[in-house]
Amino acid sequence: MKKEKYDGADIEKPKLPLVKGHYGYASITDKLSDLVLTRPVHRGWVVGFGIAFVLTLLFFYAIGYLFAVGVGVWGVDIPVAWGWAITNFVWWIGIGHAGTFISAILLLLRQEWRTAINRFAEAMTIFAAGIAAIFPILHLGRPWFFYWLVPYPNTMELWPQWRSPLVWDFFAIGTYLLVSLIFWYMGLIPDLATLRDRANTRFRQIVYGLLALGWRGEARHWHRYETAYLLLAGLATPLVVSVHSIVALDFAYGNTPGWHSTIFPPYFVAGALFSGFAMVLTLAIPLRAFFKLQDFITERHLDHAAKVLLATGFIVAYSYLIEIFMAWYSGNEYELSTILDRFYGPYAPLYWATIICNVLAIQPLWFQRVRVNVLALFAISIIINVGMWLERFMIIVTSLHRDFLPAAWGMFYPTGWDWAHLVGSLGLFAALFFLFIRLLPALSIYEMRELIFDKKRKIDE
Repeated sequence: MKKEKYDGADIEKPKLPLVKGHYGYASITDKLSDLVLTRPVHRGWVVGFGIAFVLTLLFFYAIGYLFAVGVGVWGVDIPVAWGWAITNFVWWIGIGHAGTFISAILLLLRQEWRTAINRFAEAMTIFAAGIAAIFPILHLGRPWFFYWLVPYPNTMELWPQWRSPLVWDFFAIGTYLLVSLIFWYMGLIPDLATLRDRANTRFRQIVYGLLALGWRGEARHWHRYETAYLLLAGLATPLVVSVHSIVALDFAYGNTPGWHSTIFPPYFVAGALFSGFAMVLTLAIPLRAFFKLQDFITERHLDHAAKVLLATGFIVAYSYLIEIFMAWYSGNEYELSTILDRFYGPYAPLYWATIICNVLAIQPLWFQRVRVNVLALFAISIIINVGMWLERFMIIVTSLHRDFLPAAWGMFYPTGWDWAHLVGSLGLFAALFFLFIRLLPALSIYEMRELIFDKKRKIDE
């Protein structure tokens, strides 16, 4: 326990609890399983899902129109050939980082505070990575040929262009999505068996029973399960670093001023964790209020997540400074011109808004009073999400719109279809999350029981 000086003496500062209230194994199982099995559909859920569903329809309508007409409906043009589609792709894949980080890395580090937030964070990862994978396919121009990125057997001896970042993205996102999906499903199996045993209808018993894969909770089941779960955590951990490093190399691979930088891989990984944890808080705070889960997602979880935000935010701020320093120190006039364009050019308001959202807005997190204040944290998490999207836009568009030749300079203006794809993808993400919290336990039931066991054991000791 941490000690602090008080009136010249060392005193022990009590930790915020991981679980509040007096819960036992049965009561905590009742509480979490009833959210899925017996809790009636709330009007707020219906309204929220309805709005998300309408936006999802808008997203698919926009995709259908894009297929029919072509990418000319977007605002992309020469020189800004990468517009909102790639901005959305990088932003969504970054959001998908926190779930695997919380589940895999914190599991290997034996961090107990991951327990109450890992399940919905993993679901967030899968939904975000799946949506991210859509945008490079749309960006291809001829998306129906997306399978050309795969080394499939063919009679024309055509193989993927391994020097193309599109191929790197395909394998990076595909591997990350597949491992995250298996990791998430494996973690669900004991809870699916709990839902099967407590289901109040035959249909639910059959569905949850099939998904539980015959889990009976025997000692050998637990032994094999924990071994496999730990191995998957070890496999998923390097993927957290690799997937966004590869996305960063998409940019660093080119010689475009503003992109050609070795700082990009660590910069992008830190930024991904930054935006991912911000989205975790954006989801966790309404979730705990809506389902009255304040006893399980406690102030300690919020406090730790806010500390991660602060740490990763400083790495992002450091990366901003290094970009400026290297542009000056290298003596490369094109790099310096790009930086000055960000400061004073036509997109300067977006650059300074990024600095305000990602650097200045997190400074109140130095104070614990702010880190455990749900309203302040929710507001900061929203600001960071907006700021990270602006950062992706700033990196992509400001680097392209003024490159080497002034005669080729141009501006990017988003169209209504650009907005439809962004807003629609948010709707799809929200709709999937609304369905998830109604059909599956948003918090891991068996891991919460383990937490209760550890709490009782410490009290007995």
